[in-house]
Amino acid sequence: MPVKNRFAELQNEITEWRRDLHENPEILFETHRTSALVADKLKEFGCDEIVTGIGRTGVVGVIKGKTDTAGKVIGLRADMDALPIHEATGLDYASKTPNAMHACGHDGHTAMLLGAAKYLSETRNFDGTVVLIFQPAEEGGGGGREMCEDGMMERWGIQEVYGMHNWPGKPIGSFSIRSGAFFAATDQFAITFEGRGGHAAKPQETIDTTVMSAQAVLALQTIASRNSDPVEQIVVSVTSFETSSKAFNVIPQRVEIKGTVRTMANETRDLAEKRIKEICAGIAATFGGTADVNYYRGYPVMANHDEQTEFAAKVATDISGACEEAPLVMGGEDFAFMLEERPGAYILVGNGDSASVHHPEYNFNDEAIPAGCSWWAGIVEQRMPAA
Repeated sequence: MPVKNRFAELQNEITEWRRDLHENPEILFETHRTSALVADKLKEFGCDEIVTGIGRTGVVGVIKGKTDTAGKVIGLRADMDALPIHEATGLDYASKTPNAMHACGHDGHTAMLLGAAKYLSETRNFDGTVVLIFQPAEEGGGGGREMCEDGMMERWGIQEVYGMHNWPGKPIGSFSIRSGAFFAATDQFAITFEGRGGHAAKPQETIDTTVMSAQAVLALQTIASRNSDPVEQIVVSVTSFETSSKAFNVIPQRVEIKGTVRTMANETRDLAEKRIKEICAGIAATFGGTADVNYYRGYPVMANHDEQTEFAAKVATDISGACEEAPLVMGGEDFAFMLEERPGAYILVGNGDSASVHHPEYNFNDEAIPAGCSWWAGIVEQRMPAA
C-alpha cells in the first residue's frame, strides 16, 4: 500500500486547513477556534458522532465502517495546541497571534487526521469503528490525561490507540518507531534556599544562599554520574537561578533554582526525586540554611506496546518501503497517558530538512501530508479489514 492517490488529490485542501490552523494558533486548553473548526469539518465529512468538550476543549469524532462483525474500535489521536513562542518564519501564513506559534507541528498533525477522517468517511472500507481524538494541551497541560479522566476510552470502547508526530531531520514521508520506552518521563523541580542576607563586604555575618545554590547546581549532576545505573537514561537540568536581591553588594536572603528531570524508567524517576531532596537538604544544612524542595511529576514514560508497534511499522513500511528503529527521545509526550490506558503505538514521520521543533523558524512540511494521512488510513483498513 503506497501513498493513497486520494490523499494526493486532497493534499492542496488539507494544506489549506493546515495553514489556516498555523495562522491562528491557540495555546494549551484555549483551543476554542481550533476545536470548532475540527468539529465543523467532521460534521461536513459526515461522521456518525461528534462530541466536543472532552478533556475541556478536546473533540472526538466517530466513523463506523461498512460492517462491524468483530466489534473492533481503534482510536487515532492528533494534538491541536501551539506553543508560547513568537514566530520568526516570515511566512505568508505566519501566526497572527503575538507570542503564540505552531512550533511543533500540531497544526500538521490535526490537518492530517482531518484528511484521514474525510477519506475514511467517504470509503468506510473497514470492519469496525474509528474514534478520532483531537487533543488540546499536549505542550505541558496534560490534555491527554484529562481526556482519559473524562472517560473517553470507556465511553467509546476504544481497544487500541495510535499517535503520530512529525520529525525534522528525517526524509519527508519516511517513518521510524521503537517498541517499549520511547519518550521520557518529564518532571520539574523548584528549590528555595533560605539563609541570612547581608552586606557583601561582611560575608561572615550572613548565611550565603548563592554559595548553597551554586553547590546544589553542581551536586545535582551527581545523580546521573554517581547515583543512577550508567546504562539508565537520565537528564537533570537546572534551568533557572534567581536571587531575592539584584544588587551588586548584597548577599541575598533567598535563592530559587528550577529545572527538569527526564528519565526512561520509573525506578530512575523515583531515585532522582529522592536524591534531589536529600542533596539539597544536606547542602543547606552544611551552610546553616534551609532548602524547600518541590518536585512535580509531569508526563510519565511513553512506552509503545510490542504487538501494536510491529503492526504500525508494517503499515509504515507498506507506504514508504521502510520503517527505521527510532532513537530514544528525552522529550516528553502526553500520549503516554493514553498508552497507559490502552495498548497502542506512536510513530514518527519525516519532516525533511527543517528547523527543529520548538524553534521560532520551524514550520511543518506540507509535503509530508500524503504519507501521514496514508498511515492513519492504513492503520484502520489493515487492522480492521472489510468483512
